[in-house]
Amino acid sequence: MDKVRTTPNTTADRIRKYLKEGKRFDGRNTEDFRELVIEKGVSCKAEGSVRVKLGKTEVIVGVKMGVSEPYADSPTKGNLMVTAELLPLSSPRFESGPPRFDAIELGRVTDRGLRESGFVDFDKLCIIPGEKVWTVFVDVYSINDDGNLMDAATIGAIAAMKIAKIPKYDKEEGKVLFDELTDEGLPLTDHVPVAISVHKIGNALIVDPTREEEDISECRVTMGSSKGIISSLQKSNSKPLEMDEIKRVFEIATKVSDEINKKIDKALK
Repeated sequence: MDKVRTTPNTTADRIRKYLKEGKRFDGRNTEDFRELVIEKGVSCKAEGSVRVKLGKTEVIVGVKMGVSEPYADSPTKGNLMVTAELLPLSSPRFESGPPRFDAIELGRVTDRGLRESGFVDFDKLCIIPGEKVWTVFVDVYSINDDGNLMDAATIGAIAAMKIAKIPKYDKEEGKVLFDELTDEGLPLTDHVPVAISVHKIGNALIVDPTREEEDISECRVTMGSSKGIISSLQKSNSKPLEMDEIKRVFEIATKVSDEINKKIDKALK
């Protein structure tokens, strides 16, 4: 009886085959992002908001301001809180209810990059030392998940914070006048922490994966950097990286981060 010869023909097999040849299904090179589109002012209730599209991946990010007490160990510094919600409408993989690991990780990695980079001058968010400071709330919502929500969230957070305006604060009444925005933006520095996620598939290292590519990723390293200085680093999945691969990841992330930062500035003009 003759043996039936089978040839692997799954999407994952084809992706791996293409990557061995340095190609991707959509014609991009391994270090190319999909088209980046940033739409400003998508929420009339936020102090700053954007819709970010990376190919078919889409997120909305809003910035809200509030006044609260400072933390005991930083009485003259403002606060930052980042949350992420993966909406069921964006993918059948997401369910309603308490945030799961993916949403928690997305919020924490985005928060860490913004916080540790020095992007925000927290001292300038102080209203009354030890009593009142501004708290910046950054909320990320997934609208469509076609891969790389992590980088889309960071891009959206940076863009929304750049265009956000601080509302008026009535010191006598001790309340925020949310319907009256000032011309004052957030106290930001030029240390813009654009995070880039580099994925390992076989021997290939790629950025901005589609959902199909992300599903077969063996390792993801998300690196936040500005001007060549690394401010945050997160590794996911169990596949180890060789030393030469780690070096290459840093090189790719630094290079692509600079490119995306320029695209953000261009989109916000």
